[in-house]
Amino acid sequence: MTDAFYTPLGEEDGWFHVQPTEHTVSVWADTLQHGGPPSALLVWAIERMGVPAGTAISRITVDILGAVGLEQNRVQARVVRPGRRISLVEAVLDVRASDGAFRTAARASAWVLATGDTAGIASPSTMSGAAPRGPGDDRPSEWVDQGWGHTGFIAAVDVVGVADPGPTWLRPRHPLVAGHETGPYATFCCVVDIANGLGSRLSALQWQWMNTDTTIHLARRPTGDWVGVEAELVAGDQGYGYTGADLYDVSGRVGRSSQTVLIAPQA
Repeated sequence: MTDAFYTPLGEEDGWFHVQPTEHTVSVWADTLQHGGPPSALLVWAIERMGVPAGTAISRITVDILGAVGLEQNRVQARVVRPGRRISLVEAVLDVRASDGAFRTAARASAWVLATGDTAGIASPSTMSGAAPRGPGDDRPSEWVDQGWGHTGFIAAVDVVGVADPGPTWLRPRHPLVAGHETGPYATFCCVVDIANGLGSRLSALQWQWMNTDTTIHLARRPTGDWVGVEAELVAGDQGYGYTGADLYDVSGRVGRSSQTVLIAPQA
């Protein structure tokens, strides 16, 4: 068993090629990746482009354009809108098809803003020590059993404090890309996709609820490996809804995420 979510295969023509491992496998099908690792891989590519000193990522949006399979993947990032105070960076993730060609399966964009001193007006909830029920306050817990088992990506994430009210604390157990450093934003994004599962009270034996995207707004740079997620899935009566979540690190509230959710009965 590989001790990483992806095995590096090298770079070619600006693309970084990786092989997904068993730790990326989805809860919905064993031929697909869970949304967390591909999201993190896209953000990892963005971080490799460089988040210059004196700047920080303020918003990340990931769109899942199709099934992210377990064949070879490749990622590439580029600066779309350069600037000293405001810039936009995009990344694309391709999956190799059975005919050997690559198709785009996901993309991400990140706004990078110049930082400054706004401590005097900062929301108290974002300040150090403001996180409710940090991961050290609870004993390790198992996932709430919604019928999807404990394999693949779900088995590759530590989970603490599954309770209501309060956040569930999550931490990836493995490096993202073997032999390569994982930045703070990629570490954060690796588990934020799970908000869609944490916020649901539905049974996976009876329902599917799959998100097509994840948008994260940040009030500051996340720190540490633990991510606190306090989520709620809001289902409409026409087959879709959304999941909203408050996000924490060990220093306090760090941001908020939202996800579009397609909801359907299990066949």
